[in-house]
Amino acid sequence: MSGEAVAAAAGLLDGLAGRDEPIGPRTTYRVGGRADLFVELATEDDVARVAAAVAETAVPVLVVGKGSNLLVTDAGFPGLVVALGDAFAAVEIDGVRVRAGGAAALPVVARQTVRAGLTGFEWAVGVPGSIGGAVRMNAGGHGSEMAHVLRSVRRVDLGAGADEVVDAAGLDLAYRHSNVRPDQLVLWADLALAPGDRGKGEAELSEIVAWRRANQPGGQNAGSVFANPPGDSAGRLIEAAGCKGLRVGTAEVSTKHANFFQSDAGGSADDVHALMAEVLRRVEDASGIRLRPETRLVGFPDPGGADG
Repeated sequence: MSGEAVAAAAGLLDGLAGRDEPIGPRTTYRVGGRADLFVELATEDDVARVAAAVAETAVPVLVVGKGSNLLVTDAGFPGLVVALGDAFAAVEIDGVRVRAGGAAALPVVARQTVRAGLTGFEWAVGVPGSIGGAVRMNAGGHGSEMAHVLRSVRRVDLGAGADEVVDAAGLDLAYRHSNVRPDQLVLWADLALAPGDRGKGEAELSEIVAWRRANQPGGQNAGSVFANPPGDSAGRLIEAAGCKGLRVGTAEVSTKHANFFQSDAGGSADDVHALMAEVLRRVEDASGIRLRPETRLVGFPDPGGADG
């Protein structure tokens, strides 16, 4: 059925959608398969056209941002992958209110708000994701998260066609969780920040960047693999289970931070997933705690028990 839906959607999106597009390079792991169809949205008309095509064909849809929390199986995605283009990356600041496009990069928004004399979003300078992705996973760090500053979003449901403004209270925000689905676009988010001191803000940005460079690895990874369980650290549990440096094929647990997994150049997404499963098993055997993946899995059974 998905093959028929893809063919029908390709016809409706002729001239807009690419065929057999690699998705791995759009993720920070830089591994994984291809999408049957791919669209980068440049205009509001593009959004409407894609929504109409999805409604008519029921083609499977996957919305991607910067790919900084995403692992797509080597088999790829049998459907339509959608990304927001630069037209949806604008940042508008009016007093302490900020409207950031869904495609805006978190470090860019963090720096622009500090330059405008605002505080409350400095933590995002070290997170290599987009505003839309940050809303979907309620991203955070350094003691803060999106839920602390988010007021509302414009969300387009590509499956049902709904285009609505949703208050933060309607997003079911929790630790690394929201109710935004893989077939829903966040076109913009409204943030409420506080007046701050630009000099202090810039110093905090520098401290966060320096801390991340000192404590987290570079290279091909997607940040924290597992969410921290209540009252503990996933990295500590992984290290205590003897998993630092553990390798499965082309994937390895970082020796710098155990909750970061590295993928070799030209490596395999399936190896990363197999490493996740092995680490999860070893941690549970050692501590009795079953970690929950923070990485967004596409096409894999979730090692934590749910499908990706």
